[in-house]
Amino acid sequence: MPGTGSSAGKLARLRDRIARIETDHGGGMPDRVALGHGEADAVLQGGLAQGAVHEVFAKGRHSAAATGFIAGLAQRVGKDRPLLWVRQDFAARESGALSMRGWREIGLDPCLLVTVHAPDVESALRTAADALACDALGVVVIEIWGETRLFDLVASRRLTLAARASGVTGLLLRVAASPLPSTAETRWIVRPARSPPGAAWQAWGAPVLETRLVRNRHGQTGQWIMEWKCDECLFRDVSFHDSETHPQPVAAAAADRPHPARVIALRRAG
Repeated sequence: MPGTGSSAGKLARLRDRIARIETDHGGGMPDRVALGHGEADAVLQGGLAQGAVHEVFAKGRHSAAATGFIAGLAQRVGKDRPLLWVRQDFAARESGALSMRGWREIGLDPCLLVTVHAPDVESALRTAADALACDALGVVVIEIWGETRLFDLVASRRLTLAARASGVTGLLLRVAASPLPSTAETRWIVRPARSPPGAAWQAWGAPVLETRLVRNRHGQTGQWIMEWKCDECLFRDVSFHDSETHPQPVAAAAADRPHPARVIALRRAG
């Protein structure tokens, strides 16, 4: 049947083009922006590649940690250029709206952020592909919630080609989803980590994340604990020390109070 053969030929050519994207370096290594974390930047051969697509998956349902990591990456890569954040409506209902106050507290400029709400995954991917073709932007974030068959190799390839042509970096945020084959430059899995001990007035601490680089097209992978430095807008290594090095105030022992059991006995006797 002519139709069957034609379809098979198109499918074979499409697979061949996707395979070339997976292995082609585009004629040279892309420009990179350092994250600030020495070990991670070394593995990334200088930093995160610009004009490419990077995937970030939330570990479990820790969407806040993954969102914070994406925001930090966008700041490092986009600098003072506009950031377009495309959100699936369902993601907004599950995770809540992006807080502009929180955005500013971690050192980012809310005036550079533009959010677009898409009714479904198909609309979000189409909007993101169009946005990645606009070289006036610095970064385009695509936030998709849950498993979907619509984000396949074809959709991934479309985003990659648009990012490569314009030089705009694409950051794909996936929550409650499992990684699938794609043309992404890197893939990260992120979850929150505990903050190191600090002074009493720093009880909340800085954002600290456990990051796993599970895919790197041009190098090795790795796992690091990263702290986001809000004042300097970069990631750095976290060094944990024992409580003797960083003493913390604790409640005093109840040496001047009678044992509770004795108090109860006295009351009963009275």
